[in-house]
Amino acid sequence: METRLLGKTGLRLPILSFGASSLGAEFRSVKIEEALESVHVALDCGLNFIDTSPFYGRGMSEVLLGVALRGIPRDRYTLCSKLGRYDLAHFDFSAKRVAESVDVSLHRLGTDHLDIMLCHDIEFVPMQQIVDETLPALRKIQKAGKVRFIGFSGYPMKIFRFILDQTDVDCVLSYNQYTLQNTRFADEIVPLLKAKGVGVMNAGPFSARLLTNAPLPVWLKEPEAVKAAARRAAEHCASKGVDIAKLALQFSLANPDITTTVSGSANPNNIRNWARWADEALDMQLLAEVQAIFAPVKNIGHKEGLPDNN
Repeated sequence: METRLLGKTGLRLPILSFGASSLGAEFRSVKIEEALESVHVALDCGLNFIDTSPFYGRGMSEVLLGVALRGIPRDRYTLCSKLGRYDLAHFDFSAKRVAESVDVSLHRLGTDHLDIMLCHDIEFVPMQQIVDETLPALRKIQKAGKVRFIGFSGYPMKIFRFILDQTDVDCVLSYNQYTLQNTRFADEIVPLLKAKGVGVMNAGPFSARLLTNAPLPVWLKEPEAVKAAARRAAEHCASKGVDIAKLALQFSLANPDITTTVSGSANPNNIRNWARWADEALDMQLLAEVQAIFAPVKNIGHKEGLPDNN
């Protein structure tokens, strides 16, 4: 698996990383054996950067990941978790909860340190608290050696400028905003991150199944015009004998300014397919045809979090 440097951290991450959200049964019922095998297959395939959160499965993802990693040498993987979001509507970014959350995650994951800790989905709270309280608390924990690097994650583009205009972080994670249909993250934010030496991470190359052949979930928030374009694009790819998911993943991985793209599944076969696709050449002709289909709805997304943060 090809690797790239993450900003100024010195970490080299695989261009494709393993998202452990599915271990928390966020999207479907998951068998424990299947979840554990997924982690081992990911590591065997070179997806040795693993992303999780106490929000995923309300702790289940971290617990199962800790079980799966038991006995595996700590230097075989790089580990990222998050804090601040604990349920659909439960957020706590206080300094007290920061310290507690880090310790709980370390216990669940069976490790004495996290490589990266992110403030999770900060668009759902007044973000000045992140600058004034949460990140300073994380810096103290970083100095204590429990966390190597810190940052934040979220969906709206506004959150990145808001935080970076006021303080420094080591890395950030954007999701569903660098895909076949939506490249706002690279267009608007990545140049700023590069200029500041902030590590660039992307998640959600399939945009919550939008860019797959799977039935679209009822909770998908994209406008109907975007969904319709995605169905047309998937049908066009199929007519060429290609799974749109393959094109979507390869497109996200191809940007050299994005260190890693995180994708999650508790299905070992999916992970094997992704690793194989990562090694294959991107079909530039098909990409151009699909981008033409998406042109009328390019960069159209949805609102997430507080209105002021969008």
